Amino acid sequence: MAEGELDFWSFVELANHRLATEYGFRHQLATEVLLTLNRASNIVTYDLEAAVHRPRGRSWSGFRLLFVIWLAGPLEAKKAAELTGMSRAAVSNLTKTLVADGLLDRTPGEHDGRSVLLSLTERGRQEMVEVFRAQNEREYEWTSVLTETEQRILVMLLDKLITNRDQFDIRGRN
Repeated sequence: MAEGELDFWSFVELANHRLATEYGFRHQLATEVLLTLNRASNIVTYDLEAAVHRPRGRSWSGFRLLFVIWLAGPLEAKKAAELTGMSRAAVSNLTKTLVADGLLDRTPGEHDGRSVLLSLTERGRQEMVEVFRAQNEREYEWTSVLTETEQRILVMLLDKLITNRDQFDIRGRN
């Protein structure tokens, strides 16, 4: 197959073949699972950002932070970073923009003078209701190709993959 004719799936097949035959790697299915998982995540995330968030002048990261604070907040910035899977530096930088846009309030933490408490403003709450309505419709469009049972199985499998990672030295933010 010529290089220009490769699509994602034929690339995965080519990669698995070459990894096994030329380099002797044995775990092709593991490579295929994680390549596919990463690809799916990137495609869906890009689509949600492009279809829902960028037209409103927001980013996917900004949405994630606002979403967590909207539903679990008010939160210390450290906890918001943990729940969003972002670094504390990323949360700090996003917070500046979202405070300037009138969506977040940033107040000193109660227990630690160095910590800050993040909460949504009334404008932030209103925006989240509106933006999540659009996001949720787009989520439904994506997931409606699967039956409800398939969706539950997928969540169960992803949960199993995530929660059973303590068998090796995982590197991550949380």
